[in-house]
Amino acid sequence: MPHINKTEAAMSVDEPMIEGRYAELGDYTVGFETHKLDFDPGPLFAGLPGNRCQCPHWGVVLAGRVVFRYADHDEEYTAGDAYYGAPGHLPLLFAGTEVVEFSPSDGLAATMAVVTRNAGLLNSEV
Repeated sequence: MPHINKTEAAMSVDEPMIEGRYAELGDYTVGFETHKLDFDPGPLFAGLPGNRCQCPHWGVVLAGRVVFRYADHDEEYTAGDAYYGAPGHLPLLFAGTEVVEFSPSDGLAATMAVVTRNAGLLNSEV
């Protein structure tokens, strides 16, 4: 059976607000994320349907908290919670939060292409 742990996963993102290590497991990407700062990444999803993340995510909060904002409600998850983030959400992230998250690789790649493009645009405006 395939497996991965945080120390084996490659460091893919090391930014002031997030450290992310990611690996493929079958058709899914597992992410080991540590959020270093409070961060609202909402503007990064501009251009996706509804300007919201359309990729589903399943995860566990190891420390801290995560909020998924939907058009009509918010869902908050704290340390020890397992969660499902349905398509159409916007995450709100908090310093000190650690999660392990599983996402369909194809959907995550499509979302991250938009997020990466938007991050570049925002950085060039600074």
